[in-house]
Amino acid sequence: MRNTILAITSFLAFIAFNPAIAQSTDKLNPGDALPAPGKMLRNANGSTTSLQGEMGKNGLLVMFSCNTCPFVLKNEGMTKKTVEFAALHNIGMVIFNSNEAKRGDDDSYDAMAKFAKAQQYTVPYLVDENSAFADLFGANHTPEVFLFDNKSKLVYKGAMNDNPSNPESYKRMYIQDAINAMIAGKEVNPKTTKSIGCSIKRKA
Repeated sequence: MRNTILAITSFLAFIAFNPAIAQSTDKLNPGDALPAPGKMLRNANGSTTSLQGEMGKNGLLVMFSCNTCPFVLKNEGMTKKTVEFAALHNIGMVIFNSNEAKRGDDDSYDAMAKFAKAQQYTVPYLVDENSAFADLFGANHTPEVFLFDNKSKLVYKGAMNDNPSNPESYKRMYIQDAINAMIAGKEVNPKTTKSIGCSIKRKA
């Protein structure tokens, strides 16, 4: 009995000091670690990078997006503001396109390259092959954001603002509030909001 208790205690301690193992298997939750930080990823500009390589002094912002979703298109102004706000606060940023089911069509690599150029993206626009990172993060919509601190811990996930359907009428910019709180060393509130947008097009 004593040996069993010691084994359980050791296992729980192991999990506590290995957050990547402790995180949920179905989705990423606040406090969880950045998944697969060292995996090399293909950027729409022809280069390769990794999530850890894009980590800024104060953290990393990961967005799931695509080329054609109406919610993405109507929120492009919000995306540009978010890119600028993250850069101003020394937070790296990447944008994933996880629409693997449309990779031979509107979300092909060539289409991504054209879209990134048209939107004048200053951050990597990454191919998420087989929607692997969308699965790791538990991302289901475009646009959807995940903010990590400089210790690679998730502090916020969800929508950029409180009105993705009509971003011109937003009252609260959740992602800016989360960044401000994180930089100030305060608790992010809310840590999670509901993402609203098009579904990520995974292969069946």
